[in-house]
Amino acid sequence: MRNKSPQKQMSNKANDGVIRIISGQFRGRKLPVKDVQGLRPTTDRIKETVFNWLMQDTRDAKVLDCFAGSGGLGFEALSRFAHSACFLEMDKLAASQLKANIDTLKLTNAEVVCTDSLLHLSKNPQQQQYNLVFIDPPFRQGLAQQCCDLLTENAWLDKNALIYVEVESDLQPLQTPSNWLLLKEKAAGQVLSRLYELQ
Repeated sequence: MRNKSPQKQMSNKANDGVIRIISGQFRGRKLPVKDVQGLRPTTDRIKETVFNWLMQDTRDAKVLDCFAGSGGLGFEALSRFAHSACFLEMDKLAASQLKANIDTLKLTNAEVVCTDSLLHLSKNPQQQQYNLVFIDPPFRQGLAQQCCDLLTENAWLDKNALIYVEVESDLQPLQTPSNWLLLKEKAAGQVLSRLYELQ
């Protein structure tokens, strides 16, 4: 999700970057990323840790990437044979780039919803629940806590769903639902990664 002034709506092409898919069927592929405010792609080092945690759980997973941004987590899951992925992204430029990258990879099992993630999650899912969810919002906006609450309150999670949360390491502890079991946790610099399982 992004909050920015009209002057910052345009992407600065000189600062646009790329993400790299680190494993799976698209290993080594580089995908363009728009330089938009608040977008903070997950580093390769953290992605490697996360997907080592998820090694036995990514294949055939129905993925929801709640603050997709670059799409690095969702595309990595799809590369590792996830069943499908839904990318939620509010910034129009970033959402457009996600769609372009889906086309580049010729994916037919991925969709982008250009929306405010919290508004989207405040409703009940119309089609399916998800069993692998990524929550990696812009830092210092209090979005992770709200996202966790909405996922549970509005029944977005399938039985035994796995939820990955990436937040700033100095954030006050999240008040996760009582039926979320913390499986893994790792701090790397300013980033704190946690993996939960719905009980």
